[in-house]
Amino acid sequence: MVEKREEQPYSWEEVFTFERLKRNMVSRVLDRLEKLSEGNRPVSPDQVTEIVQEEWDKAKMAVRSSPAAREAFRKYLERTVSEQIDKLIERDRSELQALGVVERGL
Repeated sequence: MVEKREEQPYSWEEVFTFERLKRNMVSRVLDRLEKLSEGNRPVSPDQVTEIVQEEWDKAKMAVRSSPAAREAFRKYLERTVSEQIDKLIERDRSELQALGVVERGL
């Protein structure tokens, strides 16, 4: 099992391009591996894989909580909600028109 340390989450600036994401992940993984191997203890391939996966998960979390991700999700929601409302309008169009809803306002 890899020794876990609390580290700072990734900032949006560290992950907003693939180049920066990779560079920052490599740096963090190497720092953690160097810390783990202090005292000349060998680091196993499984430990390397585990640390890489942990850093990947942290980086993805930063991307998911970024301003760009929130904006993309909002656009997705706007499209989805709009499509659902369009379907409801079409389904109940005759009833709504009978109640005075018009196609276009003045």
